[in-house]
Amino acid sequence: MENCVFCGIVSGHVPGTKVAEDDLTLTFMDINPAADGHMLVIPKFHSEDLLEIDAEDLTAVTLSAQRVAKAAMSELGADGVNLLNCCKAPAWQTVFHFHLHVIPRYADKTKDRLTLPWRPGIGERPAVLAELGARLRSGLN
Repeated sequence: MENCVFCGIVSGHVPGTKVAEDDLTLTFMDINPAADGHMLVIPKFHSEDLLEIDAEDLTAVTLSAQRVAKAAMSELGADGVNLLNCCKAPAWQTVFHFHLHVIPRYADKTKDRLTLPWRPGIGERPAVLAELGARLRSGLN
């Protein structure tokens, strides 16, 4: 895709620190890392976002993410890993080529700068969950 920075990394026209590569995916270091070892896993074939990527590429990206997450645990001493995908600008997507962030997490906060924008554990009312769940189920039919 013309003017896509991630397609440029795939083609070699844009520099990137490659970590892993196979026929369908490329993993490289994030240039604005949230934590030490923060990587991006992308399909080599351009797909704009989660809603556009085909199943084969999504599966390949997910399996590659799992593989490099394991390496982050064993080689970098990460205490955990987050996978993050942002789909569309309101969800913080800034590069419109599907990608998974693989973010190693550390108890040592000098290695880990990521903080969450919401507080897990603050529950929703059961009636609201039931209504939203019903609406989502109807959209799947």
